[in-house]
Amino acid sequence: MSPGPGGRQTGMTQVTCDIGISLDGISAGLHQSLERPFGDGVGDGEQLHAWMFEHAAAHQEEIAAITAAGAFIMGRHMFTPGRGEWDLGWRGWWGEDPPYHAPVFVLTHHEREPLEMEGGTTFHFVTGGPQEALDRAREAAGDRDVSVAGGATTINQYLAADQIDELRLHVAPVVAGVEGVRLFDGVGQRSLKTVGGRVTPEVTHLVLRR
Repeated sequence: MSPGPGGRQTGMTQVTCDIGISLDGISAGLHQSLERPFGDGVGDGEQLHAWMFEHAAAHQEEIAAITAAGAFIMGRHMFTPGRGEWDLGWRGWWGEDPPYHAPVFVLTHHEREPLEMEGGTTFHFVTGGPQEALDRAREAAGDRDVSVAGGATTINQYLAADQIDELRLHVAPVVAGVEGVRLFDGVGQRSLKTVGGRVTPEVTHLVLRR
């Protein structure tokens, strides 16, 4: 194994995380729905994520890194606006070919059979909690990284448990100014090391390690 970017060791399975936030730490507003995937006051997320879509050519390296893992973990609310028992007709926000192209473990309190999609993505629905999801994701990823894909509530759980090795923040130059889901809520005191970063007009990319 040899040191990689930011001092990380290549050849080791890492738990990574990418998340887009506002300057005041908001990743989504309250009251998510089908019409408002990012909740109240955040629109369709264009302020936080314009760099990924309108300016994608200038951020190809960061975009590629988001889906480079061998397995992913996400909270139920990142997969669906629904609550309670599953609407089995719902197959995610991304159409029939989601961008993950790897196993995705969705945290939920309601059982559901695995959902196989095009392009190599299969959603697995985990009712045993964050540790079970992480154990299964590690096994599925092999020697590749595991990515905690979001949302912020799920990321905060793994941060609180000190299980994220590399946190990649994409900070949009906007103040959301709304109540919402905030990164680091309930995480407690943490000391992180900045190992990389890049400033652009659309977003500031920060790479932090524990």
